[in-house]
Amino acid sequence: MTRLRIDLVSDIACPWCAIGYARLQQALQSLHGAIEVDLHWRAFELNPDPALVPEPILPALCRKYGVPEAQMQQSQQMLMQLAAGLGLNFSGMEQRLTCNTFDAHRLLKWAAATYPAASAQTLSAQSVSAQTALKLALFEAYFGRAEQISEHDVLLRCVEAAGLDTDAAAQVLKSTQFADEVRAEEAAYQQAGISSVPAFVINQRYLISGAQEPAQLAQTLKQIAAEAAGA
Repeated sequence: MTRLRIDLVSDIACPWCAIGYARLQQALQSLHGAIEVDLHWRAFELNPDPALVPEPILPALCRKYGVPEAQMQQSQQMLMQLAAGLGLNFSGMEQRLTCNTFDAHRLLKWAAATYPAASAQTLSAQSVSAQTALKLALFEAYFGRAEQISEHDVLLRCVEAAGLDTDAAAQVLKSTQFADEVRAEEAAYQQAGISSVPAFVINQRYLISGAQEPAQLAQTLKQIAAEAAGA
């Protein structure tokens, strides 16, 4: 069995990041345990402005991409159908608001640092790290329930849903803890040329961009694993 490290650069506000993770799970399942993955979530912000005023997602996306609302609505519905096929809850997709996710990323760094024994996960065995549990709870809140994940009460409910310490998380949110780590991480990946997410960095050497189909992703991981085994 080959073990690979994956640094998954992503944002909670990115639907393709949730889809990419679900497809990664399917790809590894199709490999029947031949490859294990240590997964680490890395920060990226689609809306990095800390003074962002939340607004309905459809007009915001239409303005960003220069497309009519009917076309964007069709695109969002396509994503909802795709997510449903992967077992993801995107029922709040069209009701969500734009948001800044900086504090959510701080909590994800906190989760990895506070629960180091489970800071990575072995996907082939379906174990879920504390950091991944929180990330999935954040995805569920934003895409499933259209909750505003820049709000601290929402973030703390996600911490609770992930089974983590809400009192400790609240202290992080009241402080500037992990702010420097998030900014440094974002800057490092931007300097490395990553400008869109999801981005899968394998063994800190190989880059897979976008939420690729499970079969294609599995084939790529097999090739990388073979190279790693022969190194």
